[in-house]
Amino acid sequence: MPGSSGGLLPLYGCAAIPSNQAFRFGSAAYRPSIHRAHEYLTKCALEITDGLFIHPLIGKTKAGDIPADVRMRCYEVLMEDYYPNDRVILGVFPSKMHYAGPREAILHAIARRNYGCTHFIVGRDHAGVGDYYGTYDAQRIFDELDLDKLGIQPLFFEHSFWCNKCEGMASGKTCPHGQEDHVFLSGTKVREMLGNGELPPEEFSRPEVAQILIDSYKEEGNG
Repeated sequence: MPGSSGGLLPLYGCAAIPSNQAFRFGSAAYRPSIHRAHEYLTKCALEITDGLFIHPLIGKTKAGDIPADVRMRCYEVLMEDYYPNDRVILGVFPSKMHYAGPREAILHAIARRNYGCTHFIVGRDHAGVGDYYGTYDAQRIFDELDLDKLGIQPLFFEHSFWCNKCEGMASGKTCPHGQEDHVFLSGTKVREMLGNGELPPEEFSRPEVAQILIDSYKEEGNG
C-alpha cells in the first residue's frame, strides 16, 4: 500500500489501516444499491486480496438514482450478515458523479489508490449513462495505461447473474446455459416491483436489502 512512514493511512469514514503492512485491498464502488451480482463480484475480489473496501459514492447523482443514505443502509445490512467483518470495511467517497465513463473509471481508480487500495473493481458500463458508452469501454481504456505508473491493479468483470441450472451466481465465462435459465430483471421492472411493495426474487437481491428499498419508496411516496 502507498506510504512507507509506518504511520496510519486514514480511510474516510472507516477504520484506519496501518500503511506499513503489505495488505492488498480491493475497492468496490457502486452508485446503485448493491444486489446479488455486485455482491458476487466483490466476493470474487475478496478471494484474491486481503481485504475489501466498499466505497460508495455519496455525492450528487442523476434523478432516479437511489439516495446515498438509503444505499448506505443497504451496505450496512449486507455487511452485518453476508461479509466477514474482519476483512471488509465500509467507507464513503465524497464525490459527485460526472458520468464520464472510461475517463471517470480512471479517476475513480486513482482516488482509490490514494485511499490505499491495491486493486479496483471495474464492472460493465462503469460511470456510464444510458447507451452513450460501450458496455466495456471503461475496462478497455486501462489497456492504454502503464499500470505500474497508475499504481493500482484494475479487476475486470463481465455481466454476472444467477443461473437456475448452475444454482448459483455466474457470468458468461463460467456458465454454459442460455438466458432462459438466468434470472434477469431490468431496472424498470425492479423499480416497479419495489414501488408496489413486492420483493424481487432472492436470486436477484437479498430480501433485507429489498425491504430497505421498499421502505424508502414508501417514504418517498408519503413525502
